[in-house]
Amino acid sequence: MPGQLHIHNSYKDVKKEIKNAVENFDSYADILGDAERNVIKIIPLQGKNLTIKSFKIPNLINQIAYRFFRKSKAERSFMYANQLLDLGVLTPFPVAYEVQTTLFLFKRSYYVSELVDCDLTYRELTTDFNIPDHEEILRAFTRFTYKLHENGINFLDHSPGNTLIKRVDKDYEFYLVDLNRMEFGEMDFETRIKNFARLTIHESMIKVMSNEYAKCTGEDESKIFNLMWQYTQEFQNRYHGKRKLKRKIFFWKKKYRD
Repeated sequence: MPGQLHIHNSYKDVKKEIKNAVENFDSYADILGDAERNVIKIIPLQGKNLTIKSFKIPNLINQIAYRFFRKSKAERSFMYANQLLDLGVLTPFPVAYEVQTTLFLFKRSYYVSELVDCDLTYRELTTDFNIPDHEEILRAFTRFTYKLHENGINFLDHSPGNTLIKRVDKDYEFYLVDLNRMEFGEMDFETRIKNFARLTIHESMIKVMSNEYAKCTGEDESKIFNLMWQYTQEFQNRYHGKRKLKRKIFFWKKKYRD
């Protein structure tokens, strides 16, 4: 299906190669991640590795909505990546996006970015407490999140798999990925604290993050911890409630039985 390719000025000279890569997406075998919903593949291009994320075709209602009323997830990812970089926040460099449509329906979209060779993601912090610099990373991540908030960036998918972490000398770099859900604007105190709700189930990690966020903001540490822990528990209750409901409704599907 023919698509409309939009490409970053820095990659104009290789537009044809990127277009071909997107059109031949299915032929690439190097898959990044578990590819449960959307598929990400790694492609080589002129000495660099790029990633192409293929978003699944939405349901019929959303095919109409994305065709006429809403920006696609690929377009939003590209747009938000450029906004983040303009604000000094790291994310894999946005190369291009493509949308494929029919006359009345939206079909598939692709987002292309540079591959970041990271040391770990935030997820590893939630599963391996023996990482030697675990607390240092967690505190640096909290300061990074504070920087997001100060810049008016509400990353709605601020969850364990969506921050890549690189060790650089004695410091850390944090890269945001999966960018299609973001809001920009001034954030009040409760919205800031609620932004931590998806990150971990571990009270010990909440204590470290609330301590560091208190240092950043000057707010009362116990107030931050209580609110952060409250929002974390509320999110977990909603999350497991939804999974339980889905297991009942989609009982024949393996992923809801596991």
